[in-house]
Amino acid sequence: MPDPIRDENKRSVAKLFENCFNVGDMGVLDELVSPEYIGAQGGKGPAGFKQIIAGLRSAFPDIHYTVEDVVAENDKVAVRWHLVRDAPGPRFVAFHPPTRRSRTPAPGIFRLQGGKIVAASLETDRLGFLQQVGAVPEDVLGPRQPPSIGEKR
Repeated sequence: MPDPIRDENKRSVAKLFENCFNVGDMGVLDELVSPEYIGAQGGKGPAGFKQIIAGLRSAFPDIHYTVEDVVAENDKVAVRWHLVRDAPGPRFVAFHPPTRRSRTPAPGIFRLQGGKIVAASLETDRLGFLQQVGAVPEDVLGPRQPPSIGEKR
């Protein structure tokens, strides 16, 4: 059964990925992000969200998100995506020279009020990304040992 609020929330999150993350159009953040939004790093409102996107796009100018799944219920939108990054830009190079392309899957949950994002919980596989670009050895944790007899894992 169609739900106008749920559909509006899904459209807002889709627009965030397509217009902001992928294209870098920060002008639409005022219509997508609530002034009440507080990010994980303390940024507030549309300006706080802009810092996140600007940082990603500065470090990875060719970053591209592909949304694979979107599920909405009540005031929340859950998204599963993957992002592809080629060689890092100047902001990342200070920490590690550009190497190779990476593809990172990730989930996120957005909470919206009035069609605007008020909270976001985003997860990424940072270790996997650092291994893909060559910043961390793939065997950084060493070879996985089988459990001893009687040991639970």
